[in-house]
Amino acid sequence: MLAPPAVFLALAVVALAGCDGSESDDLPTLRWYVFKEQSGAFEEAARRCTALSEGRYRLELASLPTDADLQRELLVRRLAAGDKDIDLIGMDVIWTAEFAEAGWILPWPDDRARAVLDGRIAGPVASGAYDDRLWAAPFTTNTQLLWYRTDRAPTPPTTWDAMIDQAESIGEGGLIQAQGERYEGLTVFFVSLLASAGGAVLDESGQQVSLEPEPTRKALEVMRRLARSSASDPSLASSREDQCRLAFESGRSAFMLNYSYVWPSAHANAPEVAEHMGWARWPAVDPAMTSRVTIGGINLGVGANSRHPKLAFEAASCLVSEENQRLAARLGGLPPTLSALYDDAEIRAIFPFADVLRATLADAVQRPTTPVYSDLSIAISRTLHPLREIDPERDVARLRRAVERALHSEGLL
Repeated sequence: MLAPPAVFLALAVVALAGCDGSESDDLPTLRWYVFKEQSGAFEEAARRCTALSEGRYRLELASLPTDADLQRELLVRRLAAGDKDIDLIGMDVIWTAEFAEAGWILPWPDDRARAVLDGRIAGPVASGAYDDRLWAAPFTTNTQLLWYRTDRAPTPPTTWDAMIDQAESIGEGGLIQAQGERYEGLTVFFVSLLASAGGAVLDESGQQVSLEPEPTRKALEVMRRLARSSASDPSLASSREDQCRLAFESGRSAFMLNYSYVWPSAHANAPEVAEHMGWARWPAVDPAMTSRVTIGGINLGVGANSRHPKLAFEAASCLVSEENQRLAARLGGLPPTLSALYDDAEIRAIFPFADVLRATLADAVQRPTTPVYSDLSIAISRTLHPLREIDPERDVARLRRAVERALHSEGLL
């Protein structure tokens, strides 16, 4: 078995026994590789599923780094080496096509797929599918909303142009927080703008570049206008999600595009800001079109070389159950993938913006579904960074060439 690089991973293996605390030497042990979730929700879910198995298996957590790129790098090395230790994988939504095409995960059996997909929101369901099969069951999800200061913008803007105009008119305290660093978040920003303008990076087959000129140009125009606006944060070129959160909590901003974790964070760290914090759907690019926003989240896949694939699918089905969705929401603030839970009083207390979040997730856009997504994402972020130097007319063609090369593995970045 290939051991993981110590610099990247220190496996925090938590043995999770059954109800009576007893362990049997011949009890199958399933290892779930997933990022280290700080609230303990994943560990508690694993304990519950171990107990519910009534001695069929014991589920252990193998903690991965919180950084998604490091998670992927470590998993790819082990999976490519045929590591039999990996039974379950907490997968970033962008890994589905790559892992499925490489043969590193198993497709979900039809009966189990139907069961775990029943009642799930469409966006998370699509994120776990590839080539008309389910490869990863939706576990937790997320997407961005527009967060705004209700004391500075009583009515949330519905378009990007309206938001920039409004922010500029506010002046001091009217900054817009968005992700502009050269990393995955910049690709997410572009894909959301492009989809909101009616475009796509790849065609429906996932084999050819789309990037229609008109929607691509519109998306690039928004990015450049934001970067050159007086309402743009001076640190836009180095801003990620957490830098945006901290800047908004400092009180200098009126608008922020970010994930739902900023809501509990503001209440804990900046209650004076949270008191005036509202939410709305992501702004539209075209006033005649509803915005579509890139989806995130964690799905559950089963390792292709698992010694116990049937038990692994059973355990994964347990982990994505309603009770464990509630647990992840209550302890970890992780939005569920079951639609009905957004009508539940407990969930709505955690996510008072539940209706907007569910509506956004229902028609969320997927990042390009291709086994070479990692290369494609790098091509996009490198071409468009920094945003203030974008030339929409020139960069439509530049972006297309860069994506073409990445899609065909030419001049890998």
